[in-house]
Amino acid sequence: MILTCNCKSANYKTLVRIPQTMTERQINSVRTKIDKIKKALAADKRQWGGQYNDGRGLRYLPPQHYLKLQDYSGALKYFNWFHKNFPDDSGYPDFLFEWTITLFYCGKLADAEKKAFSTYFGNAYYFDKYFNKPIIRIDKWHGSNWQTTEMTDEFIYSSSQTNLSEFSLWLSQFINTDNFKQTIKAHNDIELQLIDEPTGPKRTELVRRLYLIKNNA
Repeated sequence: MILTCNCKSANYKTLVRIPQTMTERQINSVRTKIDKIKKALAADKRQWGGQYNDGRGLRYLPPQHYLKLQDYSGALKYFNWFHKNFPDDSGYPDFLFEWTITLFYCGKLADAEKKAFSTYFGNAYYFDKYFNKPIIRIDKWHGSNWQTTEMTDEFIYSSSQTNLSEFSLWLSQFINTDNFKQTIKAHNDIELQLIDEPTGPKRTELVRRLYLIKNNA
C-alpha cells in the first residue's frame, strides 16, 4: 500500500510507504496505538486545566509507531505538534533520532542536519550503534545517564534496515563532513575539560561555549 505524501523532498520522492511485510491487521494495530496515545494526552491536558503534565512520557511514543508504518507525513505533523505544545522540551536521543529520520524523508535536509547534531549531543554513541560499529566510551563529561554508552542497549534502529537505506547513506555522508567533524571535536574538547573543572568562572565560560556550539550547530 503506497499513499501520496504532502511532504516536499529536495532530493528524494517522499512517500508514505506502508511496509509490504505488514498485514492490514498489523497496520491497524499500530494506528490504534497512536490513537490511544493521542487520546491519553488529550485527557491529560483536560485533567490539568488545559496544560500538559504527561508524567508518563507518552508524548515521546508516537514517532516510533509512525516510523513502523513509514508514515513520514504523519510523523512530521506529530513533531510539529510536539514542538508547539512542548517548546522547552529538548527530547530524548531516541526521539531526536526519529525526528532526524522524519525530516530527512520529508525532504527537510537542513533541519535534518540540525536534528542529527542534537541527536549526537544527546548521546554521542548512537551513530556508532546505528552503523554497527564498536561502542567505545569517549573521554568526556557525561551530563546525564542518557549520554552514556549503556543507553545504546535499548536503541532499536540500524543501518541494516532496508527501509532506512536512503537515510543511512545520507547520514553516513553528513557525519563525515568537515563541518560535522569540526563541530563535534570542539564540543567534545570542551566536555573533556569539564570532567575535572571545578565550579567557578572558568567552568561557567566552558558551559557557555558549549551552549553556543549546541545552539549554532
